[in-house]
Amino acid sequence: MKPKFKEEDNFWTAKKKFAVTEILMYVLMIVAIAAGIILLS
Repeated sequence: MKPKFKEEDNFWTAKKKFAVTEILMYVLMIVAIAAGIILLS
């Protein structure tokens, strides 16, 4: 195994964690907007 592969793997792991956090934030925003529309209507 090359050390470069390990670095890339760590890089993608960090990227994946960041992506999951962003997706959760978007989901929470969508849920909040949907709840607001339901409550107002």
